Amino acid sequence: MYKTLIAIFSLVLFTACAPEVGSKDWCEQLKEKPKGDWSANEATDYTKHCLFKSDDEE
Repeated sequence: MYKTLIAIFSLVLFTACAPEVGSKDWCEQLKEKPKGDWSANEATDYTKHCLFKSDDEE
């Protein structure tokens, strides 16, 4: 039970540190990451939110 609580706490702690997908911080963070390390979802989200960002998303 103790290990499960530690695992859940760790997961919440680390996911809270990641910037929201599509945010300015997320786009900057992905720019610095080597493109060969991007997942297909990251590439799609980057294209959608960072390259072709519409005015209503700002």
